[in-house]
Amino acid sequence: MKFESSLYCKKLSYYKLELPFGDFFLCEKFIISELHAGIHFDWPKIKIVAKEVLNFYSENSKLGYISNRVNSYSVDPQVWTKVERFNRNSFVIGGAIVYYNDRMYLNATLEKRFSKVKIVPFLSLDSAIEWIVNLVDSK
Repeated sequence: MKFESSLYCKKLSYYKLELPFGDFFLCEKFIISELHAGIHFDWPKIKIVAKEVLNFYSENSKLGYISNRVNSYSVDPQVWTKVERFNRNSFVIGGAIVYYNDRMYLNATLEKRFSKVKIVPFLSLDSAIEWIVNLVDSK
């Protein structure tokens, strides 16, 4: 389910960041990404998103990140080591990956091995949002 089709879309205030490779919903406590089908989410694209996110939130923000995988795309799992170095101020404190098939689940399991922040796979966007809000609130 896309974020804009969810009940949370109507409950939360957010800013929609539209980029050529995907949409990002910047909420108070978390970011949701919905990347376009067939793209390769690599370091140059991540840097574009990071710049926009850092301009939007305050310097001391603590956020969760939800990758809502409504489309099939690729990501190099080793890119998470670069993200970790970029995230040296612990801006992103945890992540959720919403998957919709077995292949996406396997990819999510692989990616979480490369991350130093906690990443949890979920079968629904609602569950991921609830978990990420609780995580952010506990920090």
